[in-house]
Amino acid sequence: MEPGLQQAPQLHTEIISWFTANARDLPWRRPGCSPWGVFVSEIMLQQTPVVRVLPVWEQWMKRWPEPSALAAEPSGEAVRAWGRLGYPRRALRLHAAAAAMTDRFNGSVPATREELLTLPGVGTYTAAAVASFAFGRRETVVDTNIRRVHARALSGKALPAPALNAAEMRLAVELLPDDDAASVAWNASVMELGALVCTARSPKCAVCPVRQRCAWVAAGEPAPDYVPKGQAWAGTDRQVRGALMAVLRQAREPVPRNLLLGPADLTTAAAATDNNTATSSAEADAGTDAAALAKLHALQAPAEQLERALAGLLADKLAEENDAGLQLPV
Repeated sequence: MEPGLQQAPQLHTEIISWFTANARDLPWRRPGCSPWGVFVSEIMLQQTPVVRVLPVWEQWMKRWPEPSALAAEPSGEAVRAWGRLGYPRRALRLHAAAAAMTDRFNGSVPATREELLTLPGVGTYTAAAVASFAFGRRETVVDTNIRRVHARALSGKALPAPALNAAEMRLAVELLPDDDAASVAWNASVMELGALVCTARSPKCAVCPVRQRCAWVAAGEPAPDYVPKGQAWAGTDRQVRGALMAVLRQAREPVPRNLLLGPADLTTAAAATDNNTATSSAEADAGTDAAALAKLHALQAPAEQLERALAGLLADKLAEENDAGLQLPV
């Protein structure tokens, strides 16, 4: 047994009580939120902070309040509405999942973890989280925030292992309350504690409800066993892909390949950024947003990087190409 597991009942009581008093008022947590709203939030929140997700989630739910509404539109519209949330393949997965729900589950989000796992793009975390938070089922939910709380409070480590391992899953299973409602509250509470208090870089131990029980604090707050590596952005293919996607999201018609890959007219583009009416004739003919094109050209990405990024978008089905140029999927 993991040291500290004997304190599980006290941890349950103290962390759930903290959550009841301190949880953020998020729309997907409210009693009236549909399972579809919970499902959409779980996909959007992957690797993306709440503050960025909130406005996009609200717009999404107004436009597509149920899976069949999204499934009825082209997948490119999902990508367009995804905006700047990042990792836009998630938009395609959401669209594919909505289509599967419409075709196989009468337009509803399936209620069990096993059924959820049959949906495109749904992995073990998402299936467990939706089953728990949308349907009140007893499922072991383990995300980065939960893993960090478990690592510190029970294992005395500053950070969890770089990747989820079997020992961590066993600990999470052993910690889960037996009662369905309590298990749902526990999942949400530990996740929130990790997001707001037991953070990776600057934990707020002074206000933690279980500071007196925390194995990491008791051990003198030892340093991590490894140094997490942040993801580079500037100059990467991801940055170029993002800039290309911004152009395609704003375009009303296919964008000619040479407009994306050709030599950047930085003078024209810069002027267009300051004055939306100052577009070149080529840009106007293509229905292309000049400011988005200006940002792409301002990167001054090498031709081979632009080609590589475009090829990746086409391979990932985030874009398609015809004789007129490139566009979002239709």
